[in-house]
Amino acid sequence: MNTVKQPAVLIASLLWIGFVCAISFMEAWLKFRAPGITVPLGLGIGRLVFNALNKVEWIFTIIIFISLIAKRQDILRRSNFSFLIVLIILITQTIWLLPALDNRAEMHIQGMNVPHSNLHIYFVAFEVVKTVCLCLFSASLFQSSLKSNH
Repeated sequence: MNTVKQPAVLIASLLWIGFVCAISFMEAWLKFRAPGITVPLGLGIGRLVFNALNKVEWIFTIIIFISLIAKRQDILRRSNFSFLIVLIILITQTIWLLPALDNRAEMHIQGMNVPHSNLHIYFVAFEVVKTVCLCLFSASLFQSSLKSNH
């Protein structure tokens, strides 16, 4: 029988992938196609949803860190490299990108003229890289569990 060495880490990373895919790749653009949703209303909803997602992502990060440390695993080891990339992206999004996007959304909601920006492109690129890295991290966890069971 195969067992997963770090089930909490694997579950957290797979749930995290699901959250990012559902919100960043579906909800974010679909809400603007709903009847009656104006751009300011959609931006207000988006701000709320993405701030909540960011908090959930930090919860997943804490679960993963605690689980790795509890198993006495070196956070900086090669198999965790993709998770470290995710962490760097999450820090960047939390400290810089989400606040900048929030400010732009607020300006738009207030009816102000908002100059062109590539911030949304950066955000989408970060989400794609984050999702790929979480998939690689999850796959390495699953693969290492299979190797240790044989």
